[in-house]
Amino acid sequence: MSKPIVKNILNAGSNISHRFIKDQSELKEVVSVLKNMGYKIVLTQGVYDLIHEGHAAYLEAARSHGDILIVGLDSDELTRKRKGPNRPIVPEGERLKMLSHLRHVDIVTIKEVNQGIGDLIRLINPDVLVFSKSTKDIDAGMIKEYKDFCGKILVLPPQSATTTTARIRNLAIEGAEELAKEVHDLTDNFLNKLRKAH
Repeated sequence: MSKPIVKNILNAGSNISHRFIKDQSELKEVVSVLKNMGYKIVLTQGVYDLIHEGHAAYLEAARSHGDILIVGLDSDELTRKRKGPNRPIVPEGERLKMLSHLRHVDIVTIKEVNQGIGDLIRLINPDVLVFSKSTKDIDAGMIKEYKDFCGKILVLPPQSATTTTARIRNLAIEGAEELAKEVHDLTDNFLNKLRKAH
C-alpha cells in the first residue's frame, strides 16, 4: 500500500472509489499506513438509516477525537437482524454514498451479518472507539471486552432530539391516520349511496 493511495482517501470530495474499503485485509493495510504516518484513528459503527442532523453531529463529534474517522456501516442483512424485517429504509449502497459525502467521514467499510460487533474493532485497533449512548446492543461488559483493542473508548450522548426509529414511527402513524380518514370517508360515501338507492 503506497502513500499516494492514502492521499486519495484524504483528498477533498467524496472519493467513494478510494474511501469505501470493503476488503478487510486492504482496510487493515490502509489503517497500518495511516498509523505509521502518525494519524490517530477513530472508529464508530452503525446503521445510519435515513441520515439526519443527529447522525452528522455525532460523526463530527466522533471525528473530533482523532484525525481519521472510519465508519463500519451495517449491511442491509445485518440491519434487518438488528432492527427488524422492515429496516433499513435506505439500502446500503445509498447509505454508503451518503456517509462518503459527509466531510467528517474518511473511510467507510461494510459490516456483514456474519461479523460480530468486535470483529472490526479487533481488525482496526483504533486509537479511539466511539459508541452512541443510544446504541441498544452495547453494554458495559462488551465495552470492557474491547478495551484491550483500543487506546480509548468514548460513549457519546445522542446528538439530536430524534432518532431514525422515531421518525419512521411518526411517518407510520401519520400514514395510518390518513388511511383511517380515507377509509372513514369511503365508508360514509358508500353508506350515503346505499341510503339514496333505497
